[in-house]
Amino acid sequence: MSALESTVQGMGYELVDVERLPRGLLRISIDRVPGHAYAVVSDFVTVDDCERVTRQLQLVFEVEAVDYQRLEVSSPGLDRPLRKPQDWDRFCGLEVNVTFKTPFDGRRKYRGLLSQSQPQPRLIIKEGKTEQALEFTLDEVREARLVPVVDFKGRAQAARIGEQQI
Repeated sequence: MSALESTVQGMGYELVDVERLPRGLLRISIDRVPGHAYAVVSDFVTVDDCERVTRQLQLVFEVEAVDYQRLEVSSPGLDRPLRKPQDWDRFCGLEVNVTFKTPFDGRRKYRGLLSQSQPQPRLIIKEGKTEQALEFTLDEVREARLVPVVDFKGRAQAARIGEQQI
C-alpha cells in the first residue's frame, strides 16, 4: 500500500484512513493539506477532489494488481480521526473526543480542548465549573476524533442579506 500513500501525497492530499471492508470494498479517506493550492478554493475536500483521486488510484491499483471490487474515496468527515502525531499538531486548539485503552479516573472517554500536542498531548476538560488538564501519550489512545462543529449562522446570515436586496 505504499503506492497508495505516495500517489495520494503526490496529488497534494493527505491519506487519512484506509479500510478493507466486506464484499471487496476499499474505503479511502483523504484530506486537503493546509497551504497547498487547489483548483477549487475550499477548506474541505470536494467531490472533484475525490473523483480526481479515485481515477488516479484506479490506474495505480491496476498496475500494482491490488485486489478490490469497489473503491470509495471520501473526506474524513466533520469528526475527522486523529491518527498520526502530525494530526495532533494540526488540530491543536480544537475540541476532541478521546477514548483511552485503559480507564483513567474510572473513565475511558473524554471530551476536551486539545491545548498542546508536544511534548505530549494535553486535554483541557471542563465539567461544570471545574477544569482539569489531562496529559497522556499517544500510545494510551485507542481512538481520537474532532468534535464536529456545524455552523448554520453563515447560511442564515446570507439568506437575510439576500432578502434585504429583494
